[in-house]
Amino acid sequence: MAQKNLIIVESPAKAKTLSKFLGPGYSVKSTFGHIRDLPKKGLGVDKEHGFKPTYEIGIDKQKVVNELKKTARGAVVWLASDGDREGEAIAWHVSQALKLRPQVTKRIVFHEITKPALSAAMDHPRAVDMDLVNAQQARRILDRLVGYELSPMLWKKIQPGLSAGRVQSVAVRLIVEREREIQGFKTKGQFKITADFMAGGHKLPAELKEKLPALKVAEEFLNKANGSTFRVNGIQTKAGKRNPSAPFTTSTLQQEAARQLRFSVKQTMTLAQRLYENGHITYMRTDSTNLSELAISEAERYILKNYGARYSDPKRYKTSVRSAQEAHEAIRPTGFARTVAGADEQQRKLYQLIWRRALASQMSPANLQNTELTIAMSDFQIPFIAKGEILNFDGYLKVWGGAKDDVVLPPIKSGQKLKLLAMTALETFTKPLARYSEATLVKKLEELGIGRPSTYAPTINTVQSRGYVEKKDLEGSLRQVQSITNKSGKISMHTQELLVGADRGKLVPTPLAEMTTDFLMKHFTDIVDYDFTARAESDLDKIADGHLTWQQMIKKFYAGLEPLLARSAKVSRAETVPLRELGTDPATKKPIFARYGRFGPFLQRGEAKPKKDQDTLNKPVFAPMPPSTTLDNVTLEQALPMFKLPRGVGQTEIGEPISADIGRFGPFLKINSEFISIKGRDPMIINETQAREIIKEHRDKKAKQTIRDFGDIRVLKGRYGPYVTNGVKNARVPTGQEPANLSLEQCRELLKNAAGSRKRPRRRSKA
Repeated sequence: MAQKNLIIVESPAKAKTLSKFLGPGYSVKSTFGHIRDLPKKGLGVDKEHGFKPTYEIGIDKQKVVNELKKTARGAVVWLASDGDREGEAIAWHVSQALKLRPQVTKRIVFHEITKPALSAAMDHPRAVDMDLVNAQQARRILDRLVGYELSPMLWKKIQPGLSAGRVQSVAVRLIVEREREIQGFKTKGQFKITADFMAGGHKLPAELKEKLPALKVAEEFLNKANGSTFRVNGIQTKAGKRNPSAPFTTSTLQQEAARQLRFSVKQTMTLAQRLYENGHITYMRTDSTNLSELAISEAERYILKNYGARYSDPKRYKTSVRSAQEAHEAIRPTGFARTVAGADEQQRKLYQLIWRRALASQMSPANLQNTELTIAMSDFQIPFIAKGEILNFDGYLKVWGGAKDDVVLPPIKSGQKLKLLAMTALETFTKPLARYSEATLVKKLEELGIGRPSTYAPTINTVQSRGYVEKKDLEGSLRQVQSITNKSGKISMHTQELLVGADRGKLVPTPLAEMTTDFLMKHFTDIVDYDFTARAESDLDKIADGHLTWQQMIKKFYAGLEPLLARSAKVSRAETVPLRELGTDPATKKPIFARYGRFGPFLQRGEAKPKKDQDTLNKPVFAPMPPSTTLDNVTLEQALPMFKLPRGVGQTEIGEPISADIGRFGPFLKINSEFISIKGRDPMIINETQAREIIKEHRDKKAKQTIRDFGDIRVLKGRYGPYVTNGVKNARVPTGQEPANLSLEQCRELLKNAAGSRKRPRRRSKA
């Protein structure tokens, strides 16, 4: 009887794809991700005994482990998790949890889920690489120490529920510093000069090589043009070429998918994971730009067959960054003949992007002819420049796209005189560096050597979910712009409004991010130091190479962290949380402050008094921040009306009182115990008619969601199916149970057996 073979992978989709390539003697099972980890509660690291970690099998993984143990009995076990540090750690944890014997356990690695790759891996099994495992252990322990030691400090000094992280705190610092650069940037106006000339019956557009500093200077220049002559002073023509980019790494894929497809980093990685697990692309977490010789040969055959020899130019790219992922290939299709792949439209778009980039990397450069004319103006030293570009051979652009239309200059000779048709001076403004998008933040982190492919998406997701960063579409603002035109010798001046500062998908820090960054910069400099964080990545690489033990690295790190924790514990919350006095309330003669509290920024009228002071007249009064203001820019005039909230708006059609207010989640209407969001509207000016319309619309929508209404208990239609609620707890309606037929007693029973929900914090308390 043939011996059983059990292949263990981390993903059920990967297991399903591998099963297609194997015969009846093989069973493929999934761990559904990690099966062991540090405990969810407690540090889980013994600081007194060499930072030894304690690993636990999750409650949700007990059944998985038991099934794997049962299947593994008497079988040859093949550990086939991914080939990076994380995958190696999964393989090790599986071997430990299942108590596998090394002599019957084989570790195999492949970077694409195809039959040839699997066969090649099974022909060359190895043992679990403990250097890679130890590098992953070091990262996990390091991040646990930072998170569990530093986060409680943030809870005490700033706000409950915050988290600090070795990579996430640096990412937040980058975003905060960029925002402060933008806020401190002094815009400078200048004038761009463009002109249209006549050259042998053809119009020739050109631009002055330098911008002019002021309106008066620009006006004088356009006047001077009336008496000036213009002549072609030089013609420079040179051949140019545009080379294809290397195949995708993780970060370049994230950046290009954001630019071309507008995918978030998390979305890109999720889609790439699906494509990989279904055998369409190679492993998607990689720093490498290498392609295998097999892939280069296949790409060459495809290009020769479909485009011809002129388009073929096989290349071998070198990876500039040394990392544990360098042994991988770049991200590429598992077969170039498959031009379309993916289970849905988004997967297909991402696959096409990967296919085009990988194939284009093996194609010839695009050949161009660039021409630049220098046009001299009499009595003025700065020349005009006219540029032309002709694409002589498209090369890799045939696949990658992006070729611009030819800009053809008219036939012209050096020394030829030109006639001025029109000239325009348009006011422009200097701009600060742009805010980070998800993709440009990934690029910056990679440039600084911070984090690795597997960390970018979760880091960006964490800084947003923790309230440090908001991803916003910036509306911009209208700005008056001056322009001057010289047409047929006549000067005219115009003023127009242009929208400036509008942008999409930018990462903007919250006040919480600024406070946390300032606190960490002052008391935990190394944690948010760019070089320190990059050196930590380098040390992890040394551990992966076997040149450093993980205990040495963690011991050195913690020796620096421990005294910082002790010193920062003495810092008072008042030193950490900003308090800004805006002025005095004319009515009460009490000071008005803008400050930050446990649930965000708010306004305070009056000084805080000791707890023993029971004089309610002297207790401070609190109010919400005005919409679209921050602690730094809110004014006394904006703040004073907020103390009139909640504001009576009127009554509903049946006489219920309506009030308007602002809470943690924005402006809202309150009718008895019912809260209705009015996001985007001003609670200070909303009137009764508008409020009634909003209430009616809200209640109509709510009625459509209601299946049964017992007063305090209702059966509703939900996003994930029907459910029962009493306003505090929710309970799903069991499959097969008709929700419209539920009785009150059945609803109560469902709620009784449902897990309790977390209590939502109040919107706002007023003194």
